[in-house]
Amino acid sequence: MTDEQQGMNENAPFIYGKTVSNVAFTNREDVQEKLLLNLTQGINTMLISPRRWGKSSLVEHAMLTVKKSHPTTKVVLLDLFTTSNQQEFLELFAREVIKASSTKWEDWMQTGKSFFKQIIPKLSIGMNPSADFEVQFDWKELQKYPDEVLSLPERIAQEKNCRFIVCIDEFQNLVEYEQFESLEKKMRAIWQKQKSTSYCLYGSKRHMMTDIFNKPSRPFYRFGDIILLQKIERPKWTTFIQKNFKRTNKIISKKNAELIPTLMNDHSWYVQQLANYTWQKTAQEATEKHIYSALRELIYANSPLYQREIEILSKKQVNLLKAIAQKEERLSSSETMRNYDLGTSASVVKNRKILEQNDVIHEQDGSYEFLDPAFELWFRKVFFGVEI
Repeated sequence: MTDEQQGMNENAPFIYGKTVSNVAFTNREDVQEKLLLNLTQGINTMLISPRRWGKSSLVEHAMLTVKKSHPTTKVVLLDLFTTSNQQEFLELFAREVIKASSTKWEDWMQTGKSFFKQIIPKLSIGMNPSADFEVQFDWKELQKYPDEVLSLPERIAQEKNCRFIVCIDEFQNLVEYEQFESLEKKMRAIWQKQKSTSYCLYGSKRHMMTDIFNKPSRPFYRFGDIILLQKIERPKWTTFIQKNFKRTNKIISKKNAELIPTLMNDHSWYVQQLANYTWQKTAQEATEKHIYSALRELIYANSPLYQREIEILSKKQVNLLKAIAQKEERLSSSETMRNYDLGTSASVVKNRKILEQNDVIHEQDGSYEFLDPAFELWFRKVFFGVEI
């Protein structure tokens, strides 16, 4: 079994590599309550944070609560990671909205036939309806009448006297589509008028998401409430880790449980991964030795990824990361630029922005730091010989 497979084992108390909505989910009570109130009350919500901070898990967990507490609310979960153009997006949107509208595949076929007037969908269903139901459109027709797809959840909601919550992950992928600007305007124009449908839009590229929703010149400006997701607080991580060790008949002290999020700078993905590696190494009680052994294993497992990240950076960008790794605060000072061969002050600004936009670094309390704590540990080991 690979490390990744172990991290996704349903029996493991700590899970990374996929969304978490069960006992491995670490509660974000305040944010989840706000998200639930917004979406059930018709307030569109945009969720923005760096990669791997748990946005998708938070949304999925919140939607499980919606399904239990609001039985007349239909939940649609879309992931645009695999879509590459408008047609794929609109077909995916139509298919998942139709599937959410009923639990019966016979109803899906009827809905697909009755709710489209200008375009005629091609509907197909296989031996396993939940996995093999497909909706396809003629692209020429779809280009003329995308409104029919974008208005679908609202029309079904009005007809069936229910509500829809549509959650779209990797929303920023739409920006890469041809003629996205016209689609963006059309989505905003249609969705903002809907009374029985609310939208949760989120994605892993923070700067692109911020541009879409925070720029006054963009159609989605002030589309709804923006939630800037923060890190889970360290005391909550500590309690969570101790609880899950105990649940599986293992022990970890409060001090050692706190060491795990401390080493990973409270980064959700890596806290779960390091906790999982530590748990695997522990027969009865986890020690500091177990944790540091697990940390070295984690760094080694991720090394190929970090090496690829370095290979796509320019020499000046790598040098800038060296300065940041060494906790240099005045990056544009003459001394720092000279010591690290950063080029001109304009070059520093340019490369800093590129690294920020690619979510390699971010500003924290007036200085810059690595967004990925494990990458920083690997970087310091490779370039400065700092042992873990």
